[in-house]
Amino acid sequence: MNPSHIRLATDADLPIINEIYNHYVLHSTCTYQLEPERMEDRAKWFLAHGAKHPVTVIEVDGKVLGWGSLSKFHQRAAYDNTVENSLYVHHQHLRQKLGSALLEDQILRAREIGHRTIIAGIDADQVGSVGLHEGFGFERVAHLKQVGFKFGRWLDVIYMQLML
Repeated sequence: MNPSHIRLATDADLPIINEIYNHYVLHSTCTYQLEPERMEDRAKWFLAHGAKHPVTVIEVDGKVLGWGSLSKFHQRAAYDNTVENSLYVHHQHLRQKLGSALLEDQILRAREIGHRTIIAGIDADQVGSVGLHEGFGFERVAHLKQVGFKFGRWLDVIYMQLML
C-alpha cells in the first residue's frame, strides 16, 4: 500500500464517511446506532464539529479509506477540554495501520488544540479497537455492563482514557 495522507474532512467527504460508518451500523457492534445514518443527519453532525472538534479522513492514492473525529464529550461547559474520539476504517482495508495513523493524528491534534484528555467508549467485544487504544497509552477506566442492546443481545462498553 502506498503511504497514506490525513487531512481535515470537507463536505465532499460526507458520502464516503457515511458509507464507511453505515457498514458498521448494519454489521458490527462497534457502533450502537441501529439505523443507518441519513445524509442530512451526517451534514448536521459535520456542522457541529469545527476547529476544536476536527473531523479527519485518511487517503491512500487519493481515495478516502477511513475517518476520525474528536467530539464534545459532554455539553456542560466544564467538559470543554475533554473530547471523545471516533475512528472508522473501510471494512475492506482493516489491519493496514490506517486506524493507528488516524489515532496518532487525533492525539496530536487534541494536544495542539489544548484538550486535556481523550475518552474512548468501545464495545467490549471489539478487542482490536481496545488493543489499538491501549497501544497508544489509553487506560481502561470503566466497564459498563449490558448498557447497549443490538443484534438481539446485551452489550458491554469499556471506557478508555488518555491524559494529554
